[in-house]
Amino acid sequence: MSNENGPWEGRVAFVTGAVTGIGLGVAQAFSDAGMRLALSYRNEKDKLKTAQWFTDRGREEPLFVKLDVTDRARFAEVASEVSEHFGEIHVLVNNAGVSVFGPTDKATYDDYDWIMGVNFGGVVNSLVSFLPYLKEATGRRHVVNIASMAAFLPGPQAGIYTASKFAVRGLTESLRYNLAPHGIGCSLCCPALTRTNAWTSAMKRPAGFGESGFPETSAEQLAEFGTAFEVGMNPREVGDKILKGMTQQHGLILTHPEHGPDFKEIYEASMAALPDEAVPEARLRIEELRRDAMRKAEQGIGTDLADLT
Repeated sequence: MSNENGPWEGRVAFVTGAVTGIGLGVAQAFSDAGMRLALSYRNEKDKLKTAQWFTDRGREEPLFVKLDVTDRARFAEVASEVSEHFGEIHVLVNNAGVSVFGPTDKATYDDYDWIMGVNFGGVVNSLVSFLPYLKEATGRRHVVNIASMAAFLPGPQAGIYTASKFAVRGLTESLRYNLAPHGIGCSLCCPALTRTNAWTSAMKRPAGFGESGFPETSAEQLAEFGTAFEVGMNPREVGDKILKGMTQQHGLILTHPEHGPDFKEIYEASMAALPDEAVPEARLRIEELRRDAMRKAEQGIGTDLADLT
């Protein structure tokens, strides 16, 4: 994709879950790059603290919008509000999520519906609500969906969380090819351990999803689990790396260098699992058509089903 769409200064960005953690790190990095911001939040105290960060630096105050990312009607209202306030919307960052863990074999429908509803459904709701506005805008535009290294690395206590992040990964990698012909960049960001309060998600479970099959976890146990996050990467560093990846039009933004051994293992296991046998020419041709369609999309050339046979 072309990297000649102009600077980020003056571009309007909407970021979900943006008053703490990685969302706040992204907002700060974007602000330092001269972008104008609309930020979603749930907690009033966190919002006030974030607003003070902008005031202390003499920056334009963001448009703060209260939002539950599972609320589709409210999402549509927010997209309209942001458009009316700024005129155009150029950047969309889907960051809001919950980090909830427990043995997948004991999970209930409520466990699945809550975690998938926020982590995957929230991204879906954002895309449906905001993409029409990004397509109408001009100049440099970009979508970033923030998943997790769990999009590549499953864990024994993170089955539903992992499923939600795999889903965001698959959606984003496909969406990139759909948005390229519109001149809109698209990136998947997969951070690893970051200094956030994500571990408190289990304490914020909505009453409507109260029937959990996961073993009850005490506040003390959660706090102990939270100590792991204290050694994580500074969220602002994650935000800076996301901005850099957007600028360089990277489809995949990895922020933590410590996972090289994991990717090597995935690669080697995947290659070893491939059957060592001849492939019919007709099947080879279909796969090459798919690869060609992906290359064309990267160049901003649209494709349809007829191009795949």
